[in-house]
Amino acid sequence: MLTQIYEVSTAAEAAAVSALGIDHVGVLVGDGSFPREQSPAAAMEIGAAIAGGAKLSALFLSPDVAYIARIARALRPDIVHLGAAPELLGPEHVRDLRRLSPDPLIMRSVPVTGPESIAVARSYGGLVDFLLLDSHRPHDRQIGALGITHDWNISRRIVEEVGTRVILAGGLGPDNVAEAIRAVRPAGVDSKTKTDIAATHVKDLEKVRQFHLAAKAAARG
Repeated sequence: MLTQIYEVSTAAEAAAVSALGIDHVGVLVGDGSFPREQSPAAAMEIGAAIAGGAKLSALFLSPDVAYIARIARALRPDIVHLGAAPELLGPEHVRDLRRLSPDPLIMRSVPVTGPESIAVARSYGGLVDFLLLDSHRPHDRQIGALGITHDWNISRRIVEEVGTRVILAGGLGPDNVAEAIRAVRPAGVDSKTKTDIAATHVKDLEKVRQFHLAAKAAARG
C-alpha cells in the first residue's frame, strides 16, 4: 500500500515526511497561477531533501503540456502528476507529454463525480502509470484539495474495471483511511487537507505518521 502526502512546501518538511516512510512526497509546482504553487527552483530544493527511497511527485495544475514538459526535464521528478480538469487536459495531451518528456512516471487525477467518472478513468488506460481518484467541484480548473470524500463505490469500480494502479484521494486522514482502503482496495492512498495543521497548509507530522501507519496496517489486514 503506497502512501502519498501533499502539499510538502519546504525542504525540512520533505526530509521529515520521507523519514516517516511515506512513499510519494508531493509538491505543487507552477508559475504562481494557482495558490501555493512552488517555483521550479523551490521544488528542486524540496526534492533534494527527500530521503529513504521516497519518490518526488510534482503536481501541475496547469494544462500547458509544453510548460509541464519543460519544467519536468529540469526538475526530474520521479512522478509527473497532472491535476488540471479533464476538459482542459485530455488523453491526447498525455500522449503529447509522453513524447516531450518520456522519463518520469505519469499520474493523472480523475474527478469522481458520478458513474461518468469510470469512462474518464478508462480513457487514460495504457497512457498513465497511476490514476489518482479525487473529489471535484464542477467548473474548478483543477481537481482535488477540497478535504471531502466522494463516492467510494465508484472508485472501487474504477479499481476493478480499469487496469491502472489507483491512488485514492479526497478527504482522507488517519481517522478514515483504513475504512477507505477496505472499501476501494486501491494501490495507494493520498492525504493533503487532513494531515495539515488545522487552518494552515503546514504538515502535521504526527497526523502524517498516523495516516501512514493506519494505511499500512489496513493493507496487511
